[in-house]
Amino acid sequence: MTSPLYFIPIIFLLVALDQLTKLFVLCAIPLYGTLKIIPGLFYLTHLYNTGAAFGMMHDSNRFFMIVSIAALLILFWQRHHFVALSLQLGWVLLLSGILGNLTDRIFKGHVVDFLGVQIWNYYWPPFNVADTCICMATGFFLLSAFSSQRK
Repeated sequence: MTSPLYFIPIIFLLVALDQLTKLFVLCAIPLYGTLKIIPGLFYLTHLYNTGAAFGMMHDSNRFFMIVSIAALLILFWQRHHFVALSLQLGWVLLLSGILGNLTDRIFKGHVVDFLGVQIWNYYWPPFNVADTCICMATGFFLLSAFSSQRK
C-alpha cells in the first residue's frame, strides 16, 4: 500500500483551494454580506469564526490553534497506521482541513466561513472548504471502520 506521504501534494492543493476560495470571499463579499447563488438553496456569505463548528466555543481561537497543532503532530506521527485506501484518503482530507483552518487562525485570528445551504426555512451554519475536507475525512474513517468489521 502507498505511504500517506505520497499524498502531500494533494494536501497542499486542497489547502490552496481552501485559501483561494476564502481570498475570493474576502475580496468579493463584504463582512456579513451574502451573495445568492441558487436562491432558496445555496449562497455565499462572509463570516468570521473564532470558535469551533457552528460557532461553538466562540472566542477560543488560541485553544483551537493548539488543538490543531497537536492533531497535526499526532496524525504525522501515526501516519504508518493509515494503510487502507479509505484511511489514507481520510488522513489526506483531515490534514488538509486542519491546515486550511489553522492557516486562517494563525494569519487572520479567525476562520473564514462562507458556504451556505438553505433548505426551506432551515439554514445550515456557513462552512468552508477545509470544513468540508474534515467532514469527508470522517466519512472515509467511518467507511473504513464499517468495512473492516465485515471482514
